Amino acid sequence: MFQCTCAPVMPKKIKMFNKIAELHKICFPHKPWGANEFRDLKKSGCEIVASDNGFIVWRTVLDESEIITVGVHPDARGAGIATAMLGIMENEVKKAGAKKIFLEVSTENAPAINLYKKCGFGQNGLRPKYYDGTDAILMVKDI
Repeated sequence: MFQCTCAPVMPKKIKMFNKIAELHKICFPHKPWGANEFRDLKKSGCEIVASDNGFIVWRTVLDESEIITVGVHPDARGAGIATAMLGIMENEVKKAGAKKIFLEVSTENAPAINLYKKCGFGQNGLRPKYYDGTDAILMVKDI
C-alpha cells in the first residue's frame, strides 16, 4: 500500500523540482515538463505539494483557484494519493480565500474525470481541442 506524506515544495528545493519533473515524465510521457517549468511555476506564485508518488500544482487569484496539473505514479494510482492531495489543496485555497476551484481534464481521461466528480467537481464547460486536438472538460467546485 502506498502512503501519501505530502509536503509543500519550497522555491530553493532544486532536487525536489527534478524529482517532480521525473514523475511528471512518467505520468505524462507524451508532453513532460522539466524541472525549470516547475521552478518557474513556483516563482510565478503557484503552489506545489508533492510526495514520493504524486504532485499537485495550483494557483489562486483573488477568490478563484485553478489546478494546473496533478500526477500520481502509475504504480500508486488507486491508493488515494490524488484524493489526499486534492484535499490538502482545497484546505490551502480556502485559507487563501478561494470560493471556487477550476480545472481542465481531457475527455479521454475517464479515471481523472471520475476522481474529480467523486471529490465534488462538476462539469462547467468544454474546451474544444484543448489538449493537442482532444477536447477538455472544464470542471468547477464551489468551496
